[in-house]
Amino acid sequence: MIQPSACPSGDEKVQLFALLLETNARLARQLGLELEAACGMPLAWFEVLLQLRQAPEGRLKMNQVADAIVHSTGGTTRLVDRLEVAGLVERRSCPNDRRATYVAITPAGDTRLDHALAVHLDYLERHLGARLSGGERETLAALLEKINTAP
Repeated sequence: MIQPSACPSGDEKVQLFALLLETNARLARQLGLELEAACGMPLAWFEVLLQLRQAPEGRLKMNQVADAIVHSTGGTTRLVDRLEVAGLVERRSCPNDRRATYVAITPAGDTRLDHALAVHLDYLERHLGARLSGGERETLAALLEKINTAP
């Protein structure tokens, strides 16, 4: 049996990580609700469409999509299936690798993403812009990038 004094739940790093998880969950849940209400778009769809828009050629290989949105490849395949049925993305063959498939955003996907981005920007202004100064946002971004940088 672990003695209470030996339990690290009070460690500041444990508490900081819990705060990061809680903040992420709260922000993602609320944004997801707002996207659903305003434009009928699940947060996962928004994430995929945004990654595709930001990709250099407007397309990514399926495994790159999975890595970008931190989903399993199987879950990403099902997600892309739903986006494809909705007409927001399309699959394209990779000319250099017959085993690979690209996912590309469609014009309808671009239109829906534009609407969702307006909702997203309003959300960010209310939850980040109004609560943190420009300097605080810069500091937070720098710290999060530092944490995300592979050792």
